[in-house]
Amino acid sequence: MDRSESLAGAVVPEGIPLLRSLGPGIMMAAAAVGGSHLVASTKAGAIYGWQLLALVLLVNLFKYPFFRAGVHYTMGTGESLVEGYARLGRPYLTAFAALALISGMVNVAALTLFSASLLGYFLPFTASLKLLSGLTLLACLGLLAAGRFRALSALSKGIMISLTAATLTAVAIAAGKAAVPTPGFVAPRALSAAAIGFIVITMGWMPAPIEISSITSQWLKRQRELQAVTPASALRDFNIGYVVTTVLAVVFLALGALILYGTGVELAESGIGFARQLVGLYAATIGSWSGPLIALIAFLCIFGSTITALDGYARVLAEAWQRLTRQAAAPSEFSALRWILGLALAAVAILVFFSTALMPMMNFAMIMAFLTTPFFAWLNYLLVFRTPLPEAVRPGRAFVWLARLGLTYLLGFLLLFIWWRWLL
Repeated sequence: MDRSESLAGAVVPEGIPLLRSLGPGIMMAAAAVGGSHLVASTKAGAIYGWQLLALVLLVNLFKYPFFRAGVHYTMGTGESLVEGYARLGRPYLTAFAALALISGMVNVAALTLFSASLLGYFLPFTASLKLLSGLTLLACLGLLAAGRFRALSALSKGIMISLTAATLTAVAIAAGKAAVPTPGFVAPRALSAAAIGFIVITMGWMPAPIEISSITSQWLKRQRELQAVTPASALRDFNIGYVVTTVLAVVFLALGALILYGTGVELAESGIGFARQLVGLYAATIGSWSGPLIALIAFLCIFGSTITALDGYARVLAEAWQRLTRQAAAPSEFSALRWILGLALAAVAILVFFSTALMPMMNFAMIMAFLTTPFFAWLNYLLVFRTPLPEAVRPGRAFVWLARLGLTYLLGFLLLFIWWRWLL
């Protein structure tokens, strides 16, 4: 076996330049660094300081095998995860499609509202969030109809490079002039029953909802149609994207801990109020001159998450519907566009009722993601670890045990949340 073809080893793929091999993994990172990082990680640092650092690292570790499952399965079979769910049986695919549909509508709506809030930062006048949300969705639809996969991949790379550079700079500066807690400040305890609700919100989208793995699988399958992809290059792309999302989660937590922890400043609940506060964190640290630049980077980050979520959920739903209705032909680009339009209209309907409540909507989306996480993780476990894959892409023993520990961890936290929510 050619070592450059091995998925299990940390081997540099031969003949495929690094930048060219990057695609689905970086697109996943762009989709992930939305609410979970800009909102949840920053709030975690602002409220609890460094207390939730271990939790952030653990949830990224224990979700890792279920996100990576898409790379194993798609490189080993040439199929997407959705096709794999269909092979598990119609009940599995039906449950996946139903939950993905709900998650897709809520997540796209939440990300659209956040994008619209950041867009409002640039306007010299006050505009309705409903209007800004509509303009955001129209821009997403236009870009997806015109550019599709190649445009998404290029946009994701630019966003991740800019956001990473800006955030690392902000944290490096903030480390030298950390905020001083106000007199009499009493640090809240992260290990308490009162903190369980916030911990669940933080874990829901950290680093992203697990169903994003099915979207990454679709993107990887599409990438293989456009260029040469080896198992090792696919793994390298995935690992780079996943490591970037994990590092940025820690960096945003550090930003909140260094600038806001103990100061008594509460993050705003309204959309534009929170957007201005978030940009203000960077501007107060790097310098007022950086405000417009940071606002632009933050907007592109969330806008990129909105586009990738809209495109990705539409693709997996289109394929799930094709499998459920037993259509012979694979979903066409037109079919995917119809699902994109349907998700956009559903997001608009949701935003009509929740356009003034960014943080509650984001929290609801994260809680939903947390509640469905064990199911999606279990699906990926069944598919990858019970499918006879070629040796080059077969998970190793250590990887299997990490997945089992991850299932135990995720299910344990779900039971803890149920106990806290209904029995306390």
